[in-house]
Amino acid sequence: MTFQDLNLNTPLLNALEDLKFETPTPIQEQAFSTIMSGKDVVGIAQTGTGKTFAYMLPILRMLKYSEQKNPRILVMVPTRELVVQVVEEIEKLAAYINVRVAGVYGGVNINTQHQDLLQGQDIIVATPGRLYDLVIRRAVQLKSIQKLVIDEVDVMLDLGFRFQINNILELIPDNRQNIMFSA
Repeated sequence: MTFQDLNLNTPLLNALEDLKFETPTPIQEQAFSTIMSGKDVVGIAQTGTGKTFAYMLPILRMLKYSEQKNPRILVMVPTRELVVQVVEEIEKLAAYINVRVAGVYGGVNINTQHQDLLQGQDIIVATPGRLYDLVIRRAVQLKSIQKLVIDEVDVMLDLGFRFQINNILELIPDNRQNIMFSA
């Protein structure tokens, strides 16, 4: 199987070609149609098998251009390093797509992130604590979230993020797709 077989659009295929990726990994191949179908997904694969692309390829394939301010995709991860890494991966994949992506995490100036979110975003990649702080400050509303990705879900629960995750779950629509990935 190649990425051509996954019914990707030209902008995504061009980005994959730039990255010299030709064939999907097993997790990418298996997750694609299920995520495209809108069903909830739990994916488990070893680190380094392309889990970020496994959930972002179908999400970007379905994401339609919009000028709305509120994000439609929320990706929650446990660490600032992972926020930075996931944002970089999304930017590589979205090289030929008009999509706004913001990463938010603690340990840096919250005012800069507040301003970024006020500009309007399509996708937010966040650690739960900082995201919740920004919601409380009214920098962002989560009422338009259509897809919730929790990456490293096992680590998130091990590190004690359950309280913040529950707070965020109360703020996003019940009618959404849940995508959970773990190593």
